[in-house]
Amino acid sequence: MKKTFTLALCLGVFFCVAAQKTLGEIERLDPEINSLIAADAVIEILADGFSWAEGPVWVPELNSVLFTDVPENKMFRWNESNGLSLYLDPSGYTGIAPNDKKSGANGLILDPEGNLLIAQHGDRRIAMIEKPLAKPGSFKTIVAEYEGKRFSSPNDLIIAKNGDLYFTDPPYGLKGDGDPLKEIAENGVYRLDAKGKITRVYNGLNRPNGLAFSPDESVLYVANSDSKRNLWLSFSLENGELKNEKIFFDATGIKEKGLADGLKVHSKGYVFATGPGGVLIFTPGGKHIGTIKTMVSSANCAFNADESALYITSDNYLTRIQLLK
Repeated sequence: MKKTFTLALCLGVFFCVAAQKTLGEIERLDPEINSLIAADAVIEILADGFSWAEGPVWVPELNSVLFTDVPENKMFRWNESNGLSLYLDPSGYTGIAPNDKKSGANGLILDPEGNLLIAQHGDRRIAMIEKPLAKPGSFKTIVAEYEGKRFSSPNDLIIAKNGDLYFTDPPYGLKGDGDPLKEIAENGVYRLDAKGKITRVYNGLNRPNGLAFSPDESVLYVANSDSKRNLWLSFSLENGELKNEKIFFDATGIKEKGLADGLKVHSKGYVFATGPGGVLIFTPGGKHIGTIKTMVSSANCAFNADESALYITSDNYLTRIQLLK
């Protein structure tokens, strides 16, 4: 793996400022990327040593990013002042659902009130921790079943302005499609509306994963994490239903580490999607303008409050890159 290190600044003979560890590089395929990422931007390593880091979300209340380590069933907090700390243990498996893998939480988001919504692999549900998040309380189940059958392992989630919650349910938190504990045959995309009605809105992907709205919520993007069909789809969102299915970008031919996984959409409409090579950046029309090349498989990413930084969970790393506003 390629790593670079900034030079340490030494003051006299008694004190040295620690160098910032970095990795990877920025691949610039089109000049348009220069409006988002400065020429001297680097990928900073903020923390490492995780089994598989996932699900970052920026939490204004904590002035921190929260993220998960799925195999270790833990959630961590990182901020500029205090660095890394353990936030939740367990994060996604508490034993309420049958699950031999006992995986932790995956995707995280905040609802409009500031509560933390969690895609729990191990407990096979969407759960909530109510604010204040500075003192996290117990998990509250938001949804755990579809037509009386338990979900496989909810993976990622987003919430619309009208309160509708969309999430994906692949079998990663189980032992695959053949796991006898799997109750729902299809791996689907679901909507839980603001009134509590659960609907499966799509089942045409074998490994549905990350999902995100366009800024005006007229388009829903969904990733498929399959080496044989490694791509993102886009749909028109009409009254909560998915219409006009299109291939937004097919990355199957890119032979680099990583599958189409988590994604976030910038307020300007650019799609930042973890996939082969790192974080691929697309225009709203699906043009690939560059990649934040993390040199390892990347799982997900999240902007901070003013989009001046992008946090990336990459294999055993939490990383960050500064963005232009």
